[in-house]
Amino acid sequence: MTDSFAARALRRTPVMVAALLVVALAGCADMAGIGAHAKLRDAGSLGIASADKAAAPALDSQWWLAFGDAQLSGLVDQAVAGNPNLQVAQARLARAQANADVAGAALKPKVGLDFNGTRQKFNTNYIYPEPLGGSIQNVGLLQLGASWELDFFGKNRTALDAAIGAANAAAADADAARVLLASNVARSYFQWARLNDQLAVAQRTLAQRDETLKLVRDRVSAGLDTRLELRQSEGGLPEARQQIEALDEQIAIAKHALDALVGQPGASDALKPPLIASVKPIVLQPNIPADLLGRRADIAAARWRVEAATSDVANAKTLFYPNVNLTAFVGFQSLGFGKLLKSGSEQWGVGPAIHLPIFEGGQLRANLRGKSADLDAAVESYNATVIDAVRDAADQVTSIQSIARQQAEQRAAQTAAEGAYDIAVQRYRAGLGNYLNVLTAETSVLAQRRLAVDLAARALDTQVALARALGGGWQPPSNTASAASGATTTASATPSAATH
Repeated sequence: MTDSFAARALRRTPVMVAALLVVALAGCADMAGIGAHAKLRDAGSLGIASADKAAAPALDSQWWLAFGDAQLSGLVDQAVAGNPNLQVAQARLARAQANADVAGAALKPKVGLDFNGTRQKFNTNYIYPEPLGGSIQNVGLLQLGASWELDFFGKNRTALDAAIGAANAAAADADAARVLLASNVARSYFQWARLNDQLAVAQRTLAQRDETLKLVRDRVSAGLDTRLELRQSEGGLPEARQQIEALDEQIAIAKHALDALVGQPGASDALKPPLIASVKPIVLQPNIPADLLGRRADIAAARWRVEAATSDVANAKTLFYPNVNLTAFVGFQSLGFGKLLKSGSEQWGVGPAIHLPIFEGGQLRANLRGKSADLDAAVESYNATVIDAVRDAADQVTSIQSIARQQAEQRAAQTAAEGAYDIAVQRYRAGLGNYLNVLTAETSVLAQRRLAVDLAARALDTQVALARALGGGWQPPSNTASAASGATTTASATPSAATH
């Protein structure tokens, strides 16, 4: 029994020595002084209110339906289905998912079948003796081979994690593109409505000035006015027609932009020109919600890039350690094709292959420095995205509140201007005032009418912008919710590589 144990130990000694040597040499891998330094910003540093002060239900993913405009809803659906830029985002997602599948394949064994039939002349001045040397023979090979990289140090696992992070980032990018597309369609639609309302004001102006011109002509004929008042009245008509022409041009350009967004030239021609009065305003969160960072796909995409960069750093560290592969083959090889499958032609082999980096000319350290720099860049890009998102939401909330106050003041100003205009016209007709007073009063009325349209359009536009700033109803998919929630709800989670 003792001899048998000793014999087995003796046979295993070279293997044990080799294993110990590998471990000892692995300890010489030097990664000292290399690491990422950037830190993720947390919610407190961004001034976001705590959840008990700003909690709000999530925005509906089809928020544009709340405007109550069927044409707008149809345009958004058409844009989501046919916009080329959105299709590009989907193609990038498919590519990223394919890359993740490629990375995952490295964790699995590989099996292949090889067949080789060669007619070969054997060299007489090499290792082949006569009669084989100098002869021409058929050489056949039929062999089944297998290999499996034993991922002891996580090289393939971290590569897969990086690829999954990149795929999740691409998915979030596609969602962010969809939210942005929907908001751009709505904003372009409301811009078209604003121009239509401005056109209506310009047409009313033209009709009003035409009526005024008739009045002035009657007064000139009656000897109550001079040609000065007539010329002043006539000059207002070309100006009004020029404004109508300019608005027609802007409407055509706005429709072209809308057609491009939905991916169908001429799509807007089949629609009824929208008016602001036909759109129902929507009510949104009056302040920045505590979970803002969890509602935006662009923030989730930036965080997933941090996760991918963190895995890249971990992968770069694994390259300092041994690479162990297990290979095996079984098959047949013979001189002459007729003997290939006969007894005696079989062959097989199995064994490990170990590669240990000892001196790489600084390549591994340089690679790790580069990946650490990429991680710093990803973290700071995330921080910039978060800061911009908070600013964007704050801007829209401020604008909505301010526009409401401006509209109240504008309505009062318009009421006063229209009252003054009516009095000026009545005095002019009664011969108690001159035409200059009418022109002055009319200018104020027209300015207030235009301002009313602009403010109403701005109110709708800002509601769309706030819906986008609050995430457009985006929610992380269930298969990425665990990582996305830790990254986006509080912005407090920090990648492990960024804290070392």
